Amino acid sequence: MGVTISGMTGAGSIRHNNRSFSAANVDRSRTEQNIVFCNEDLKQVYHMVFDEALAAYNAKKTKTRDKIPDYYEHIRQSKQEKLFHEAIFQIGNMSDCGCGTPDGERAAAALKDFAESFAERNPHLRVFNMVLHMDEATPHLHVDFIPVATEQSRGLSTRVSMKQALKQQGFVGVGRKQTEWAAWMEREKEALTEIAQRHDFEIISLGTNRPHMDLPQFKEAAARLEAVQQQTAAVEREVAELERQRDALKGTVRLLKEADRVNAPLHDIQPEKTLTGAVKGVTVDQVEQL
Repeated sequence: MGVTISGMTGAGSIRHNNRSFSAANVDRSRTEQNIVFCNEDLKQVYHMVFDEALAAYNAKKTKTRDKIPDYYEHIRQSKQEKLFHEAIFQIGNMSDCGCGTPDGERAAAALKDFAESFAERNPHLRVFNMVLHMDEATPHLHVDFIPVATEQSRGLSTRVSMKQALKQQGFVGVGRKQTEWAAWMEREKEALTEIAQRHDFEIISLGTNRPHMDLPQFKEAAARLEAVQQQTAAVEREVAELERQRDALKGTVRLLKEADRVNAPLHDIQPEKTLTGAVKGVTVDQVEQL
């Protein structure tokens, strides 16, 4: 039986990823099985990555108001960029690769290989937090990273930019749907597919770019979906009934029109005449005498 490869945009809840708090869908007895590949302080990583470029940028500014005192805060308050991004990767689902099952263990091993090769594939995505969760329904990998664009002519020479970072990795967006992120995600899913196949998985292409949900969010979304489906079914029944009534009304109107023609006053009926002016057939007076 085939399994799916999923790549999703995550919410970026570092405290949840590191189990500083546990959602309802977390089995705490299995939390110790989680694999933490890296867990660095985001602010410290910003200093490590951007301080040199920030100092060079500020050195060129003569006015204090044009300088950036803290790049972390600068990006945090930005409307164009985010401090970091999260992607979540998964093989299969709870039915075919559930945690604690042999296939779940194989999926975890494949995800581990994928995680360990992530930096090599993505030199411009600085990972600061990466965790493989084994304490939920299905093994899945959270990857949190900063998109780092280098050799830039605008702003800092090394700065935060998802678009430019992915462009430097060879991904170019085409229109609104095929963005750099979408192209990158497809490439990562292809990489995970190849790794999963090396672990003897048969892959079917049903992965999707959907947000990752914890159990309460999933239940709420499922309830909303069921409500919409029920409303849709009710509307379809109502439309069918209206169409039935419309067809019935059409039949009634047709019968009324036919009856109206039959009941037309006799004197309104103009008889057909011959060339000499004589009435063909019987006259109205003759009909009324019947």
